[in-house]
Amino acid sequence: MTDESRVPVSLSLDAWLDRLSQRGGEPGGGAASGVMMAIGAALLHMVAAYTPDDERAQQSGQRSIELRIEALQAAEDDGVRSAALGAALAAESSPERDERIVATGTAGAESSATLVGIGAALVAELRVLADRGNSHLIADVAVAAEAIGAGLGGALTNLHACLTLARRHLPEGQAEVPGDFDRIVADGAAARADVALLARAVEER
Repeated sequence: MTDESRVPVSLSLDAWLDRLSQRGGEPGGGAASGVMMAIGAALLHMVAAYTPDDERAQQSGQRSIELRIEALQAAEDDGVRSAALGAALAAESSPERDERIVATGTAGAESSATLVGIGAALVAELRVLADRGNSHLIADVAVAAEAIGAGLGGALTNLHACLTLARRHLPEGQAEVPGDFDRIVADGAAARADVALLARAVEER
């Protein structure tokens, strides 16, 4: 997959969603998870923009913008890796196909792990703005929480799927896919639980 074949998230929303709905896997569910996180990050920045007199809220808003950029880049990267995994799965059965599936499945897991990390970082900013953001925008904080939680859930689902697929095609004698994925899954699950609690607390105000 070349850089020229990327599906940039700079497309209009309608065009990007149209590509998402097509066969091919680029973009796919992982990219969609990144876009949901970016939406949550943008909402957090908006809340910070309406909280100009609070320095911590302003700092959180700036970090949210940086994380939005990271989420969109990760979404593009995930689309490329998703398409590569799809191509490996479509190949005829052979030892080389198994090697490609392990390699591209591991790459997909790494991409999802990046998204999990971004989501966990956004949960930290969500906590700041839920506590210090302009109270008139509490509904926007709640929507941001739901978007971030959905993105995290999607990234964790994709991570599990990629790991499961790669593990099924490991060569004899190789016990595990290399990488610290168990820790990432645990951290992501904890962040997802945190965002669910935050969302509930915000909605009950």
